[in-house]
Amino acid sequence: MLFTNPFAVLSASVPPTVMQWYVIAMILCVVGGTIFDVLHKGSAAYFFKHWRKSKTKGAKQISGGDMASMAVQTVASEVLTSSEFCNPHRRVAHLLTMYGFILFIVSTIVMVFSYPTSQSAGIWPLLWTIGALMVCVGGYWFWFFIRVDVAAEGSSPFRLMRADLFILSLLGTTTFGLIWAYLQASGSAGWSTVFLGLFILAATILFGSVPWSKFSHMFFKPAAAFEKRVSKANGFAQNLPTLTRDDPEQQKRHSMELLQNAPMNMGLGIKRDAPRHY
Repeated sequence: MLFTNPFAVLSASVPPTVMQWYVIAMILCVVGGTIFDVLHKGSAAYFFKHWRKSKTKGAKQISGGDMASMAVQTVASEVLTSSEFCNPHRRVAHLLTMYGFILFIVSTIVMVFSYPTSQSAGIWPLLWTIGALMVCVGGYWFWFFIRVDVAAEGSSPFRLMRADLFILSLLGTTTFGLIWAYLQASGSAGWSTVFLGLFILAATILFGSVPWSKFSHMFFKPAAAFEKRVSKANGFAQNLPTLTRDDPEQQKRHSMELLQNAPMNMGLGIKRDAPRHY
């Protein structure tokens, strides 16, 4: 299983062109779904409006070199290492899921298009399996132990909401994919066909439900993180108090009149104790 291309074995009953067109269709679903999501929710319009506001109301102009430096910092920090997560467990689970998903997708594309009929596909079957396992470890860890409504509010981990569509379809895709590959390698034709169908169903839901899931969030997140860095650097700071509320001008910028005279570090006491009081 670890070094056998599962899609090459499948090619004996399903033409490689069918598999390739399915992958292309899923890519088009992601692209089309993301564009629809951007237009429907007005995310791009809001982002550029906020960007222009930040540039016009910022206290100083940012040079092109500084902008490039902040872009690199955003990629290195928020994108590649997910530094925005304060909870180390959440961060590790997110990184496992993210890099596992990348490995899983890239390996699938390579094996389907470059080795459609060759059971020996080099290291790619191993990377496919490792990627799927990373998604399962990070995803199930998050689902059962890290989710806010489970860890902090005591809700059942089996309570389902529409917001769970992305993580559940992602876990279904990798879990059913691993089971299908194992059953296929062990020669269990009947059960491998069942889990192949579940694998395809979960993958179709994952890539076809982009407008209704959090899938497109991965494309918005880097842009939002970059804009936040620029806003902080040019002094706009998303129109929030920055240095001290002793300055009358800073006090006026606070959105809540009740908190205009509050100290800058007010509210941090909530971090003294984990929210597990259910």
